[in-house]
Amino acid sequence: MTTAQTEGLTAMLVVLGIFVLMVLPSLIGIAHDRRVDRQIREAQQAREETADQKSSSRSTVPSTATWYAEGRRSKKLVSS
Repeated sequence: MTTAQTEGLTAMLVVLGIFVLMVLPSLIGIAHDRRVDRQIREAQQAREETADQKSSSRSTVPSTATWYAEGRRSKKLVSS
């Protein structure tokens, strides 16, 4: 190999190294985002499964409007 070929090879390796250094953070970020997305998706699926299991055993609690209306009805019956 001549000196010109050696310099060309060295320059090509330097450019390739700089390219890798510039692209590597992006690739790491993409991999991190995909991992976080997968974890969020798994958590949502687990939450939906637990919600489906709890929905049949959930006790019914009267709403505030029902409680207020019942209170007013009982006052009317007492005062009349």
